[in-house]
Formats: sequence, C-alpha cells, structure tokens
Amino acid sequence: MSLSSALSIAQSSLLTTSRQTSVVSRNVADAANPDYSRRTAPVVSTDPGARAVQIQRAANEQLFRQNLAALSAWAGQSALSGGLDQLELAVNGVDNASSASTAIGKLHEALQLYATSPSNQNAGTAVIDAARQVVRSLNEGTEAIQKFRTDTDAQIATAVGDLNSLLSQFQDVNTAIVSGSRSGADVSDALDQRDALLKKIGEYVPISTFTRGDNDMIITTGDGTTLFETIPRSVSFQPLAGYAAGTQGNAVYIDNVPLKAGAGGDTDAGGKLAGLIQLRDNVTVTMQAQLDEIARGLIGAFAETAPPNPDAAGLFMQAGTSSIPSTLTTGLAGQIRVNAAMDPAAGGNVTLLRDGGANGAAYVANTSGGASYADLLIGYANRLDQPMAFSPAAGINTTVSVTTYSASSIGWFEGIRQQASTAADAKEALATRTAEALSNDTGVNVDTEMSLLLDLEHTYQASARILSTVNQMLDSLMEAVR
Repeated sequence: MSLSSALSIAQSSLLTTSRQTSVVSRNVADAANPDYSRRTAPVVSTDPGARAVQIQRAANEQLFRQNLAALSAWAGQSALSGGLDQLELAVNGVDNASSASTAIGKLHEALQLYATSPSNQNAGTAVIDAARQVVRSLNEGTEAIQKFRTDTDAQIATAVGDLNSLLSQFQDVNTAIVSGSRSGADVSDALDQRDALLKKIGEYVPISTFTRGDNDMIITTGDGTTLFETIPRSVSFQPLAGYAAGTQGNAVYIDNVPLKAGAGGDTDAGGKLAGLIQLRDNVTVTMQAQLDEIARGLIGAFAETAPPNPDAAGLFMQAGTSSIPSTLTTGLAGQIRVNAAMDPAAGGNVTLLRDGGANGAAYVANTSGGASYADLLIGYANRLDQPMAFSPAAGINTTVSVTTYSASSIGWFEGIRQQASTAADAKEALATRTAEALSNDTGVNVDTEMSLLLDLEHTYQASARILSTVNQMLDSLMEAVR
C-alpha cells in the first residue's frame, strides 16, 4: 500500500467518523423529544477507504399507525368524559343537590306533612316553596344544558379552525419533503415534523395515511373521506350564536361530507370533534328530553280533575296554558311554572292546593270548606308514586312513577359518565403503551448512543494514529531525500 493510499484511507475514515459522531450527538441532544426518530449513518467499504452512505431515519409504520388510532380514540373519549363531568355539575350540582330528583323528594315530604295538618297554612306555604324549587331545578337545568350546548358548539368551531391550521402546516412540510426527496437531500427533520403533525391531526379526527413516490403523503379520515392530497381539503363548520331546547346543531363537513358523531358511553368517536358533536347533539338532547318528561309527569300528577270537564293544570302548569301535555314536549322543563293561583308570592291562595278550584268552581273538591280536608293532598302524594308511561325517545323506556323516573334519569346519566370515565382511562393507557412501543423501536436510547460514541472515539484514534504514522514516514522520506 502506498503512502498516498494510506493517507486517503485515514482521511476518509476521519470524515466518516466525524459524520457519524455528529449524528450520534444529534440523537443524544433530542433524546427527550417524543417526536424525534433516531438517525443512523451506515457506512460501506470502498477503495481506498470507507465513507458514510446516507443518514437513515428509524421508522415503524405499523406501530405508528397503531399509535395514531389510539390517540384518536383517546381524544374522542376524553372529550366525552370531560364534557360529562362538566355537565353533571352544571345540571345536577354537587352530589345531585340541585337535581330535579332531589327537589321532587323534598316536595313529596312537604306534601305529606301538609296532608297531616291541612289547616296549617305554614305547611301549605312550605309545599309551594318546595314546588318553586322543583321548577327552579327544571328551569335552570334546561338553561344549563342549552348553555353547555352553546359552549360546546364554540369548542367545535375552535377545533375546526385548529384542524385547518394543522392541515396548512402539513402542506408546507409535505411539500418540503417531496422537494427534498426528489433532490436527494436529507429530509429526516421534515419527516419528524410531519409525523408530529399527523399525531395532532389524529386528535381531531381519525386518520389513515398513504405514501406515494417522493414521500408524498395522502391523508384520509376513518370513513375514507380525503382530508389531504397535495392540498388540504375543506373542513367547514357554521356555529350558532345560541341554543334553545330543540335546536339542531350544524354538522362539521370534511370535503363536503358530514362528520359522524360518536355513540355510547364507551364511545366509538374517533377524535375530539366526534366526541364534542356527541355531547352537543346526543347526550344533552337526551338529558333535555328527560327533564321535559319529568315536567310533564309533574303537571299531570298535580292536575285538577272534574269529569266531564277536561283535566286542567293544578300546582304545576306550562307557561301560557292550563292544558295537560300528553306527549313529550320539547322544552317543557324550561316552561314549567308554579300555578300563580296557588302561589302567595304571586297573589294566589295556597288553600286552593288543599281544596281545589284553581281552574274555577267546577274543580273544587272540598265543597264543604272543611279545614281538615286532606283527600286532594293525599291523592297528589300518591300520584307522585303512581306509574305513568314515559316516552322512549327520552332514553329511558319505562313505565314508572315521576319520583322513580327522576331518580332513573340521574342513574342513566351516572351510568354513561362512569362508563365514559372508565373507557377514557383504558384508552389513555393504550395510547401511552403504543407511544412507548413506538419510542422503544424508533426513539433514542442514550446508553446505546454513548456506547456508540466510545466506539467512534476508538475509530477516530485509530485513524489519527494512521495519519501520525504516515506523517512520520513522510518526514523520514523527505529527510532521506535531503
């Protein structure tokens, strides 16, 4: 081997070692970055030496797809679970203290106490006070539900804006990757950025990806709708200024295809958007229907009867009418009122609750005017415990008493909330495990990198020794020539 060949080998080795050392140092520096994939600089033997071929980036498509799916499922479940927790406090209060069920229980107790002492005006006033609390619970519950829907609608609008922004960023990064791939440049950093954006996009909608030539990527949603192909597809949504009972929310459109809402406590919602739509259009609407059915049951239970006259509103009534609703009436919980004829605060007479006659003389039951008359009061208390048919559209398909139905409404909600919370924990764990598996396969192990640095140091020392030896030989040769 000539001295020039030895010198070339040593120089090539030093350059290769320098490049490998730079790659390893970069790995160590970004070891804590969850979106960074490990780089390697493989080398091949050449004549007259060795050189680094190209920088390669660690990747595992299967694990990455699993992690995307897990992140999307967790985001949808988390949106549902978190929303249900907020909704519980807004509608039912801490430990259901402001729920309709709790208020009806107190009304039942006050009514029974009044029945034992029908001549006691204070006991009658206590019933009216309890009735006001029932009305307040239903009215405020309706208001809280509709405010929650309005707030959720705003969150959907914000999420759609964020998703469009992420798709715009994705376009820029994808364009840089395609351009760099065509020119043979190292696009590892851009690939890391693109994967990080995919994770963020997957938190809003479930996605699938397909990579074409030059690392060009196409994104579709879980149902096959194109989300990105060369340019982002349109993601549109028109929020509403406010919600009332029965208001239908607008859909989110991806490339003119409506996004499907999630369903169930362990929701099938993929991504935050589907979870928010489920909250706005499913859970809250069902809760509203249940409150409306409770209101209908109360109006019916306290109705004044005087055949052949039609039944008329008694203690409770729908604002503006004395008729008794016979079917599910959307928004009734927000319209229920205490009958002003019986409410002393509105100039009414509480004894009408005991004697009847809020709707005229034909409805008077205590015709003798006895102060100890309690038949109506006892009858009202019994009606609260008598079965009635409730609409299956309210999510509880059953025939039970108003008291039982109001408690079942809480049970229905708590069941979904518990199921959602348990599923959120499970899906979070799956997302964490898939992320760990992906990190173990494509991430950086600092111990491994430090060991590799030691090997590179030894390689550098060997190359330097060759250079030193060649230098000495050249010095000896020049000395001999002189």
